[in-house]
Amino acid sequence: MKISGEYTFDADPEAVWKGLMDPEVLAATMPGCEKLELVGENQYEGELNIKIGPVQGKFRGRIELENIEAPNSYDLKVDGQGAQGFVKATVHVAIEAVEDKTRMTYEGDSQVGGRIASVGQRLMDSSAKAIIRQSLAGLNEVISGASAGEGDDAEAPAQVAAPSQAAFAANIAKEVARDLVPKPVWIALLVLVALVITYLIMR
Repeated sequence: MKISGEYTFDADPEAVWKGLMDPEVLAATMPGCEKLELVGENQYEGELNIKIGPVQGKFRGRIELENIEAPNSYDLKVDGQGAQGFVKATVHVAIEAVEDKTRMTYEGDSQVGGRIASVGQRLMDSSAKAIIRQSLAGLNEVISGASAGEGDDAEAPAQVAAPSQAAFAANIAKEVARDLVPKPVWIALLVLVALVITYLIMR
C-alpha cells in the first residue's frame, strides 16, 4: 500500500522539527498511544490501542529514524504487530518553509497482514489517509500553540492532551465516508440525517 500526502503546519520549520523529534509530544497527540519511549539512538518503542473502523486492537512496534538531515528530512521505518495482524512501513518525510508556515510531504510504502488486511484495499487506504490527517492536525495544534506561547514563557512545557478516541474515530469515519461515497450521495446522506434529527425533535 502506497503512503503519500502533504500537510501544512501553522509554525516555522524549527518548531515543527522540534515537535517531530519529541516523543512526549508525539505520544500525547497520537490517538490510543499508551507508550512511546526512546530506547536507542533515533529508535523508539511504542504501544497503541486503536479502535477506529477496521483497525482495532493493541499494537506494539518499533520505530527507527534514518538518513536524518535536520531540520529538513528523515526516513521513518515502522514495524508493528498485534492480535489483528502486522504493519510494516518505510516513509520519507521532508519539511520546508512556506512563507511563515511549514509544509510537510511524506511518501512511502507499507505492508499490512493478518485480519486487518481482510477489510479491503480501498477501505484500508481511506482509513490510513484519514488517520494520518487527523494525527497531523492534532500535532499542528500542539506545535503552533507552543510556538505562540514561547514569547511569554520560553521554559513552559507544551500543554498536550491525548485526543478522545470517540471524537477521533468520528472524524475518521467522516473522512473515510467522503472518500468512499460519491459526493452527490454524501450530500443526500447528510440531508437525510438532518431530516431524521428534525423529525425526532419535532414529534
